[in-house]
Amino acid sequence: AQRVADGQGNAAPKRATRSVADIVRANVFTRINAILGVLLLIVLATGSAINGLFGLLIVANSVIGMVQEIRAKQTLDRLAILGQAKPLVRRASGARSLPPEEVVRDDVIELGPGDQVVVDGVIVEEHNLEIDESLLTGEADPIVKDTGDAVMSGSFVVAGAGAYRATSVGSESCAARLAEEASKFTLVNSELRNGINRILQFVTYLLVPAGLLTIYTQLFTTHAGWRRSVLRTVGALVPMVPEGLVLMTSIAFAVGVVRLGQRRCLVKELPAIEGLARVDVVCTDKTGTLTESGMRVRDVEELAAPSETVAEILAALAAADARPNASMQAIAETYDRPPDWIATASAPFTSSTKWSGVSYRGHGNWVIGAPDVLLDPASAAAQRAERIGSQGLRVLLLGAAEDAVDHPGAPGRVRAVALVVLEQKVRPDARATLEYFAAQGVSVKVLSGDNAVSVGAVAGELGLRGETMDARRLPADDRALADALESHTTFGRVRPDQKRAIVHALQARGHSVAMTGDGVNDVLALKDADIGVAMG
Repeated sequence: AQRVADGQGNAAPKRATRSVADIVRANVFTRINAILGVLLLIVLATGSAINGLFGLLIVANSVIGMVQEIRAKQTLDRLAILGQAKPLVRRASGARSLPPEEVVRDDVIELGPGDQVVVDGVIVEEHNLEIDESLLTGEADPIVKDTGDAVMSGSFVVAGAGAYRATSVGSESCAARLAEEASKFTLVNSELRNGINRILQFVTYLLVPAGLLTIYTQLFTTHAGWRRSVLRTVGALVPMVPEGLVLMTSIAFAVGVVRLGQRRCLVKELPAIEGLARVDVVCTDKTGTLTESGMRVRDVEELAAPSETVAEILAALAAADARPNASMQAIAETYDRPPDWIATASAPFTSSTKWSGVSYRGHGNWVIGAPDVLLDPASAAAQRAERIGSQGLRVLLLGAAEDAVDHPGAPGRVRAVALVVLEQKVRPDARATLEYFAAQGVSVKVLSGDNAVSVGAVAGELGLRGETMDARRLPADDRALADALESHTTFGRVRPDQKRAIVHALQARGHSVAMTGDGVNDVLALKDADIGVAMG
């Protein structure tokens, strides 16, 4: 309680969607509603309510936008509540789950597979701990964490266990700083809406002299009474207001929202429908957008004939791993029928050894890990693994060890048995989506925090043409950056601020840019793009 009072709590400012009052205000206080509202009040002042039925257009124009935006707000708010993690925090009374806002600086927070890091901190305990930082950096591969390493809020544990001490909480945390920069609300730029507003602005200036001239004619030329003169004047002015154009535009937008909703898309603003139709460049993240989380076995290249089948060995190793990392999870998914071998010893994967293994009674000692660690880097198998790895693939060596895996000198001499080639999981619909964009004349730029070789490999698998570039070589000059974007399609090692700069450079060349992403590292670009598409 004292630390909370001292400002060391994790109560970051809430970054909610627009309030209902803001949504109502934006949809009610519009130029066309102001014009029609003034004319309606004039009619009502005459006591002839029946002639004010055109006021229903005010209700229709307002309700269509309000209903959609309030529904979108409610859905997003519910998703925000569902996405809240409850960390396991060590206190004097023991470890207990607490809401993130109750975490304070110097709290020790336990981590296990699937847990989210809720504040920035430093690792104080680790047991083969691997952290997925793809939401923050775009780096697809899990990061092995040792004691003393920093962890950032917004990352997830994919393997192992450990604990970290909170160092940056509340608005000081990495995720909160990015959210702060992206928190300002901006309207979607709509050329159609802007054009209608210009027409309405012109009509507004025209209505005043036209109204004065009409009522003068009615009063002093035709000598009609003031009520009849006012009603005739309003009757002449209302058709000058393009209320039908505004209403039909809102209806067309609403139909588009409904159709996108049928495809499980949530639209926050009606004019986003028009912006989506104008997009000619799509900037997309790789991790979580073109690819799914996790790895899959692409190929197993046998190098020698083992005493047991390679499938049996891999299935046995995967089944024996109590805390599998992403690679072993992929192997377990492919080889899911382990033999009933009896394990006599096991060695878990660590960041220092870079291999794991199991000894079995009557079935030998088997290890799996980095080829350049288990073998002589100059050996044919290690060089073959290096060539495969240069294509953006992950390669593990399956080997038969001379010593038991719990032997002090383990693994000892290792005989290469097979190379296990892993790749990132590609979304089933990714290729079809890219082909659709190509058919529509929409360019696609892949912006990823992952290494350029890996990004290029995924892009090539999906049939995306164009050269790959390491974003660390991108020029800082806006014009040179735009030139580089014209000649390259895929970019690796892209920082969050570079993603935003890329969006700005494309917009400066006259492009209408859509940005898709699913992580905190994408929010700055999502915010500044003409259309931001958040993947969930």
